[in-house]
Amino acid sequence: MLKSGRTKRIAFGFVIIVVALVAFIGISTQRRCDAQGGKDYEYIGLFTDVMTIIKKSYVEEVDSKKLIYGAINGMLAALDPHSSFMSPDTFKEMKVETKGAFGGLGIEISMKEGILTVISPIEDTPAQRAGIKAGDQILRIDERFTKDLTITDSVKRMRGPKGSKVVLTIMRDGFERPKEFTLVRDIIQVKSVKSRMLDNGYGYIRVAQFQERSDEDVAKALKALVEENKGKQLSGLVLDLRNDPGGLLDQAVRISDHFIENGKLIVYTEGRDKESRMQFTASSRAKEPGYPIVVLINGGSASASEIVAGALQDHQRAIVMGTQSFGKGSVQTIIPLADESGLRLTTARYYTPKGRSIQAKGITPDIVVEQMEMPKETARRDSLFIREKDLENHFENTDAEKKTDDKKEVTKETAKENADAKKAVDPLKVDYQLVRALDLLKGWEILKKMGPEKR
Repeated sequence: MLKSGRTKRIAFGFVIIVVALVAFIGISTQRRCDAQGGKDYEYIGLFTDVMTIIKKSYVEEVDSKKLIYGAINGMLAALDPHSSFMSPDTFKEMKVETKGAFGGLGIEISMKEGILTVISPIEDTPAQRAGIKAGDQILRIDERFTKDLTITDSVKRMRGPKGSKVVLTIMRDGFERPKEFTLVRDIIQVKSVKSRMLDNGYGYIRVAQFQERSDEDVAKALKALVEENKGKQLSGLVLDLRNDPGGLLDQAVRISDHFIENGKLIVYTEGRDKESRMQFTASSRAKEPGYPIVVLINGGSASASEIVAGALQDHQRAIVMGTQSFGKGSVQTIIPLADESGLRLTTARYYTPKGRSIQAKGITPDIVVEQMEMPKETARRDSLFIREKDLENHFENTDAEKKTDDKKEVTKETAKENADAKKAVDPLKVDYQLVRALDLLKGWEILKKMGPEKR
């Protein structure tokens, strides 16, 4: 009996020691947390209290998953316009997007001063065909106001089955009041890279979006242009990044790498974590010859397209022409989560080789050229000029053969114009910025050929 009482006293004493030790550790941990400025556990306790109250007292039974997902969405929406939570379905769709095919309207959006804003419509999509433009403010999606929607929610509402309709209420500079645009959803198949010869050895490459295969497609386009130029080096290149909303960072680096010398900095990132601080430099792979380049940008050029434009501009490898770019200078890291959902989190800002931050500023063109409507009719352009034949008492051409040749020439020219009218519209006839870019490249070539005595 005595032994039993003694055993109980020892056990009781051991329990007291353990409790005291746990209390000491708890107090020490709390002090360390407070010293680090953290009251995280207190706020987590508040969160669980609210969730418990909702589960117990809300008018209808609520699914815990719905509450948790909603809370995470709200948490990320409080950070910046580009951080977001993706449910398993949305995360799956996002991975498909980077491969170049997805369902929806073909529109890249962002939050600008609290308003859902179009970065750019993607080329040859319902959004572009309906007349949506970079800078448009989306006030409503169908009957739902966008003011209280996250980007993720907005994207979900704009997506749907092929052939279904959605109405966007748009406010634009120059509009007296918002206008409604009815769009028909389609399967968006984005062709990342397009190319063609412009004139006499001058090439053109358009990058619509930076996807998984964009660098590979640019390499093929450069090779095809040389082949089309009968194996000769290009005289110059127009790299068109207008209305390119960006995409994959590594593709922007690789495309820049075609034109920038080995070892030179292309872009670097700065963030809080060590992993977010990175530098990307040009590799030792074969480079394009040093022909002149004009990069075209506008207000719809964002993110990865700004990285390329900034790198080529800083290294004086290209002249940047057009209008101020969008100004998205942050890097989003995609983090997979346990339930196959995903986190898109802003982890760093990126900087051009000369240390320029693009965030909310954009790339400033070397030559500012606004897009303008070009005259559509040759006759109208010709009417602006006075010719010899328009002068009073001018000499007539008495050479009958010359007159006959002139008539034949006019007939041929008319026939050619009629044939051209039936074909697709030539960009050089309607795209003012592209015409100016080509003129600059040609002028560049002429100046190179001029001797010192001619300057």
